[in-house]
Parts: sequence; C-alpha cells; structure tokens
Amino acid sequence: MRSETTTASRSESAAEATASRPGTGPSASGTARPVSAPYTAALRDFLDTDPYAEASGSGERERGVVPFTGEEVVRFARNTPADVEAAYRTARIAGSAWAAQSVEHRAKVLMRLHDSLRRHEDLLLDIVQFESGKARIHAYDEVLDTYNVLRHYGVMAAKYLRPDRRRGAIPVLTRTEVTHTPLGVIGFITPWNYPLTLGATDLFAALTAGNAVVHKPDSSTTLTAIFMRRLAIAAGLPAELWQLVPGPSSEIGSAIIAGADGVSFTGSTPAGRSIAADTGQRLLPTALELGGKNPMVVLSDADLAKAVEGAVRGSFSSAGQLCISVERIYVHEDLYPEFCTRFAEAAQALTLSADFAYGPGMGSLGGPKQFERVNAHVDQARAAGATVIAGGHPVPEVGPYFYAPTVLTDVPASAELHREETFGPVVSVYPVSSDAEAVAAANDSEYGLAAVVYSRSHGREYARQIEAGMINVNEVYPASWGSIDAPAGGVKASGLGHRHGIDGIHQFMHTHTIAEQRLHPIAPTSVLDQKKFAGLMSGALSVMKSLRMK
Repeated sequence: MRSETTTASRSESAAEATASRPGTGPSASGTARPVSAPYTAALRDFLDTDPYAEASGSGERERGVVPFTGEEVVRFARNTPADVEAAYRTARIAGSAWAAQSVEHRAKVLMRLHDSLRRHEDLLLDIVQFESGKARIHAYDEVLDTYNVLRHYGVMAAKYLRPDRRRGAIPVLTRTEVTHTPLGVIGFITPWNYPLTLGATDLFAALTAGNAVVHKPDSSTTLTAIFMRRLAIAAGLPAELWQLVPGPSSEIGSAIIAGADGVSFTGSTPAGRSIAADTGQRLLPTALELGGKNPMVVLSDADLAKAVEGAVRGSFSSAGQLCISVERIYVHEDLYPEFCTRFAEAAQALTLSADFAYGPGMGSLGGPKQFERVNAHVDQARAAGATVIAGGHPVPEVGPYFYAPTVLTDVPASAELHREETFGPVVSVYPVSSDAEAVAAANDSEYGLAAVVYSRSHGREYARQIEAGMINVNEVYPASWGSIDAPAGGVKASGLGHRHGIDGIHQFMHTHTIAEQRLHPIAPTSVLDQKKFAGLMSGALSVMKSLRMK
C-alpha cells in the first residue's frame, strides 16, 4: 500500500467544502417510501476522487452492487498474496517508528481525528449508507460508536499503558511492575455489516497500543475504511501504518495470517474456528467475534411497552444485520398474547426507505446473498409450521434487497432459524411458563454473544444467570456496547477476546512482569542457611496471611 498523504489532504478539503444534500422523495403510504435521487452531492464528489485506487492491488477488478439500488459497480483491483506480503513489509517499518512515539503523541492523533470526524459526519454517514444500505439513524450508531472509541482511548491510553506497580514477592525487598509492548503488525479481517464500527473504528485500539495494521475490509464496504484512513492520515497517523488490502478471503486470507503478529477477525463461527486453528499453529494472539443467536427475555414483571419498543430496536436496527441483534424472544405466558400483538403492529409500522436522510425506520439488506438467506430462512420456517404475524416478504417497490420486518410465532425446532443465525430483520417469539424457563431457553444455544432482559425488579438477578458476554437490562444493544470502559465480547461459540476498555488495548500487546530484588536474594546464603531461610520464610508468609496482605 502506498502513502497517500496528498490524496488525504485533498479529500479533507473537498469534504469540508461540500455539504450533504439528501435525495429524498415524497412519503408514500404504508411502509414503503421511495427515494427520488440516489446520492448526495457530497457523496458524488467523494466518488469522483477515485477512492478505490487507495486500496487497489495488482489483481483483477472486484465488482459488486449498491444495496439501495442494485446498481453494479466496479470496485478496487484485488490484492494478491504478493501485495499482502509487501503491505506487511511496509507496515513493519512504519510500526517500529510509531511504537517509538510516546503514548501521548498517539493519543493526540485520536483526539484530532475525533474533531475531524465531527466536521465530516454527514459525508461519512452517506458512505456508510451507500455501502451497507442501512437507514441513516443506524449508520449514525456507527458514527456514535466511533466518537466513543476515539475519545475513550484518547483520554485513557496513557493510563492503560503506563507501568503498573504490583506487590512484590517480599514486601520492601521486591519491587514489581507490569509493562506492555505492542505485538508488531496486526492482521485485521473485518465484516461488511458495520463497516465503520467493525471495519475501521475497531483498529484504533491496536494503533493506539503502538502497532501497525494490515487491514482486509470486506470487499463490499471498503470505501468506509478508505475515507476513515484519509481522515486519520490528515490527523497525523503515518500513512504507511494502516495498510488496506481488500480482496477475497479465499485468495489472501492465508497471507493475512502468515504475516501477522496478532490477528483480529469478526465474522462467522465456522470461519473463526478455521482462523483459530491456523493462528494456533503459530500461537498468535487472536481476537474473534463470531456468530450469535441472541435472546431477549421478557420476565413476568416487565414493563410491556418498554419491552416492545426495545424489541423493535433490538431486532430491526440495521435490518437485523447487527452481530448483537435480537433474533429470539421468550415472553412470560401472562404477557405473551399482548406482547405479540403490540410487537407485530410496531414492526408493521416501521417505514422502509432508501433515503440518505434521517427519518426511515429501517433500510435495506446488504446485498443479494443476505437477501437470499433471509428469504430462505423465512420460507423454510413457514413451510415447517411457523406463523408469520408481521412481514415475511420482500419489499421490491422500495429496493431490490429490502425485506419487511418479520415476526414469527409457533416456530418448530425443525426450522433452520430456530437455532441458526438469520442475520436479517427476522425474529421469533416464544411463550414460557416461568422466568426460570425463559433463562433456560435463552441459554439453550451454542452461542453466547449478547442477551437482553426486561424486568421491573429483578433483571440484574436473572441477567447474571444468562450465558452471554454482553447482557443488557431494560435496554437492547446500546447499553452494553456503549459502556466503552467495559469489555465487549462473546462466550461459547461466539468468540475469544474482547473489544473496548483496557482489555481491548491489552489484547494487542505483550505483557511483561519486571521484578527487582533488593538487599537480599530470595534464597539461602552464607549468613542465612537453608533451615533458617525456610523458617524465616514460613513465618513471614504466616504474618502476611494474618495481615491479609495480598
């Protein structure tokens, strides 16, 4: 990957000079609201800068579609294994110089990028929508997350990375501290569904730790990473430090892993298992966020109105293409009939549109592959005996990959979506006879990424019993994900490692314990023979126990 400093500066100026002009059409009745103009002026100007050139390799051109319209576009030239190897060589040289910079210097880059992002927020939203097809309010979720991450690590990096004094082996005589150093070059393989949060923002913990990155964003959402990289370079990040190498995983995935000192992957559980097997051979530090079949439990004392509102956001944000989306809901039987009625009505009331403006309640699926999966899952569940109480059909009058928000009941165990992730605007609702049964049903899955509990009085008590890495009480995904000081990750088949907080930065670092001994070694000497040494140590440890010294 070449340095693109002049291009970055040109983009900065162009983005400052152009304003977003939403291409909205008149509201239509019902859930469909067509759009009259596909792109904003700022987005057209950005596309005119030939952004794909900044991520192109030496392979064949990649083609794809625009989710809102189905229009075919020619993207970057694919990167080859040789391109990836060259990217690692460049990144490794840049990384050495970057690691030598103070953590305060690296943190200032994040804070400048935070300010730049504020100035370019509208264009960034346009790009995320253009690539992913999501509604603008759900694209804003990603921008909001980026502000959160940049601010948190910009403020906390120095504290997280300074030497940490620990109690030594022998009080006074042993001085012990823990230090951290960057791994080197991290290989990132990021997904299409959250191209900013997971495809660009996720890298900043590794960069703040002093690493370089070789980044394979998903082929369909590379522009978001390109634009964020431009802004980061303008904020002071060395251009060579963030290498973009998009291309098919089947062609360059092995090269990404082969060159890395650590790996971060977000995607499916089967792919994650394969990557873990490869990185395990080299004992590489590996962070994996994988699949989920995230439950929501509505306990007997839940506020029904709040639970329904949360279920709508938790199930249909980003058209359900959110790693921590709700896909199955367990409702106490006393609340079940009314919950289903209200939830179905709320789902049917959502407005679907391809607008580059705030207002619509849901956008498009990401493309034909996801559209086909959602269609197949719903059709198979219906054939197996499930009842569709809302949605259950495409909405082609809005766009080629729009699918109505769908609520199912009576879903049998033979339905594929009963246990497998759909990753679309589809959720199943089940009655349970007790709160304990709801928790047991929530835990009856190989996955454990995220969960939601609604209860007026004992939500935290039941949340502690749920087998998931992120559990929200009386709110859906924003509560746990937005708690940026706390770790975010899954258990069981949903992954390894954590984003966010101190865990998110230390996972990209080596940990070193440095212990300095003073005055006397921890061993017998000519002055202190073996018997006296043993007696002295046993007595000292007994005193430490009595004093409850850690």
